[in-house]
Amino acid sequence: MQTKPDFIDRDDAVTALRTFIATGSFRPGDRLPPERELTVMLNMSRNTLRGALDALEREGAIWRHVGKGTFVAAHGDSADTGSLAELTRQVTPVQLMRARLSLEPAIAREAALNASNVAVIRLKLACGRCLEARNWEDYEARDDAFHRIIAEATDNVLLLSLFNQLNQVRRAVAWGTVIRQSPQPARDHPSFVEHDAVATAIEARDPVAAHAAMRTHIGSVATRLFGED
Repeated sequence: MQTKPDFIDRDDAVTALRTFIATGSFRPGDRLPPERELTVMLNMSRNTLRGALDALEREGAIWRHVGKGTFVAAHGDSADTGSLAELTRQVTPVQLMRARLSLEPAIAREAALNASNVAVIRLKLACGRCLEARNWEDYEARDDAFHRIIAEATDNVLLLSLFNQLNQVRRAVAWGTVIRQSPQPARDHPSFVEHDAVATAIEARDPVAAHAAMRTHIGSVATRLFGED
């Protein structure tokens, strides 16, 4: 069965998808139906559906694992830290970077232990795409993809979920405070070499080197952006 071209706007599509999840008895960690089924269930085109999925992923309502599907994310306890939106109002850039220093080296270590050959190839391609970025917005999106591929490479849905939540806060907290002095990363930007070091350690299946390389990278980013190490 094919769906007809739809004229639903982005906000309506996001609302429809959010309502579908809320009324469908989905629990945190449950996998949503495949996109081809969702387009029929929600009567929207594939492109419109993907736009809605992207919006909910940015909100932290869902997370996606390449090759495995789309999953419902866990929501924070409103009596404790609250929603991700509330977290972004409470967390400082320095606290954010210290959280990254705690979590992402451990994720890189697990990636070195569990990454598939396909994951390693994707990671090396992501390094190249970062190097080819033509502006900072493009670079940040590609850098985001690089770090997410590492989290996916752990083959651990809990670590990926934790990374996704941290990443949602990072997007809201960190980059809005950064003032760039150039239109794009220079060819000798330190992150390029640091990315290569992380990818090389993961490819070599060296968990100690992967942990150290990622810690060096995040510490370097913190120093450049916020004067923290």
